[in-house]
Amino acid sequence: MTFRAPVRDLAFALKAVGHSEMVQTAFPDLDDDTVMAVLEAAGELATNELAPLNRVGDLEGARLENGKVVLPSGFAEAFHSFAEGGWTGLAASPDFGGQGLSKTLEAAVFEMVNAANMAFALCPLLSLGAAEALTLNGTPRQQTLILPKLVSGEWTGTMNLTEPQAGSDLAAITTRAEPDGNGGYRLTGQKIFITWGDHEATPNICHLVLARLPDAPPGVKGISLFLATKRLVGEDGELGVANTVGPASLEHKMGIHGSPTCVMVFDGAQAELVGVANQGLAHMFIMMNAARLHVAAQGIGIAERAFQRALAFSQERRQGRAIWSADASAMLYDHPDVRRTLLLMKAKTEAGRGIFLTAALNIDIAHSAGSETGKAAAQARADMLIPIAKAWGTDIGVEVASLGVQVHGGMGFIEETGAAQHYRDARIAPIYEGTNGIQAIDLMGRKVRQNQGRVMADLCAEMHATAARLTGDLAGPGARLDAAITALESATEWLVQADMAAALTAATGYQKLAGDVIGGWSLARLALAAEGSEEPWLKAKADLLRIFAREVLALAPGLAAGIVEDAADLEAISAEALTG
Repeated sequence: MTFRAPVRDLAFALKAVGHSEMVQTAFPDLDDDTVMAVLEAAGELATNELAPLNRVGDLEGARLENGKVVLPSGFAEAFHSFAEGGWTGLAASPDFGGQGLSKTLEAAVFEMVNAANMAFALCPLLSLGAAEALTLNGTPRQQTLILPKLVSGEWTGTMNLTEPQAGSDLAAITTRAEPDGNGGYRLTGQKIFITWGDHEATPNICHLVLARLPDAPPGVKGISLFLATKRLVGEDGELGVANTVGPASLEHKMGIHGSPTCVMVFDGAQAELVGVANQGLAHMFIMMNAARLHVAAQGIGIAERAFQRALAFSQERRQGRAIWSADASAMLYDHPDVRRTLLLMKAKTEAGRGIFLTAALNIDIAHSAGSETGKAAAQARADMLIPIAKAWGTDIGVEVASLGVQVHGGMGFIEETGAAQHYRDARIAPIYEGTNGIQAIDLMGRKVRQNQGRVMADLCAEMHATAARLTGDLAGPGARLDAAITALESATEWLVQADMAAALTAATGYQKLAGDVIGGWSLARLALAAEGSEEPWLKAKADLLRIFAREVLALAPGLAAGIVEDAADLEAISAEALTG
């Protein structure tokens, strides 16, 4: 099965979320023709260069030889093509060599890159986050000598957060940063799960590292952010000797085998402070939020790839009689449950796409709105949507990939068909960059309760207005969307007032409900934008809304009712009671 980058669907989705209107004021040079040209060029790269390496990366994997990472065949050459095309600097500031295009367009491009080859895409994804962190908090030296190299793709970046004893609890990190007496620092410690922590595709790697100064207070308030490069960088920008940082081993993973996930050892490595001492976690959150948005695109990218493979297989494989076919041996596609499954896979993929593009659009608006009030409102909406986009999108990536295996039947469980790789690759995304449970806690606590639910209430009012526009043949889905929005409103009101234990118990369910409803709203906007068209692919947008309304939105009132029930009994259940 040949992957085809979904350029047409992405271009239409960008219009449906309001990208064209936003760029008229914020990016006046970014007209629809330019957007399409960027998407088509990215689609060609994803389809022709990156997708063919996906299976190669899975079979060969990255490996560690003589203390250095060896990438799968073709990966280094593909990264050079990627960098030469300017893709790492798509939305970066022109002040540092970027193209200054919209974050929303960047997100759309990276969905295709992830769909083509998620293991490859992780490398530039982290470089984007490192560049964003240095843009906002880097020193003049870092912004002059390091940042342009990240933007151009000449060097790559990593994010070094957790350690063996810490997991998601960054308060427990112990990596030390000792002043070296010359204005710099020496880092000593071990970091785990470092994506693309080492490779030979570029001459230098820029590690952003969380560590503690000698006089740091305990907990997260004592974490600082440092920059340590694989090779030292002189004041003239020239590369010097190797730094004392490197990979001790590679993790043996369930999926994304082409991406080297390293255990990194810092042995008195030379480093520079980034930003303000003891505010490293706040600085790193810039990189983490950027990564979370792109991880949402990972989930949807894998869902798109899995859907395409399943759809192609359903048209090639013939098996049994089907009620919608006169053939003695019908295509799988003509069996009603298979077709229902494929339509639901497509609907959830496009719903998730709408959520992460809307989040990205609000980031763009927050940077370009004409008033401080407008900027603050857009940023608050983006902040709320990012954990939903990350969690719901990555859960959908796993679900759709699993359904793709199911459509293949027994052949899906056989590695040669490729369907299983999508499931294995997708399964990490709900875990890293903050598990989806952590995203739910963030959504519940910081993004909903802290503002008394006002940001969600404003979004619900906007969604109700969209539902009211669904009339005629779409009146039924419109009614279900409206009821689902009302359910989300009632759950939000309860969440704001609930005690913390109840709110924490309900957080994941609330996050799913929010994703279901906002995803339905996204499909409604697509269906409305496609009204009146006779093109089959556009007429199908209404069908996607219908099946999503029937299979997802119809369940929203029940999900909301479960969220608001008292869950105090959970506290009383001991682990011993569950051992049987």
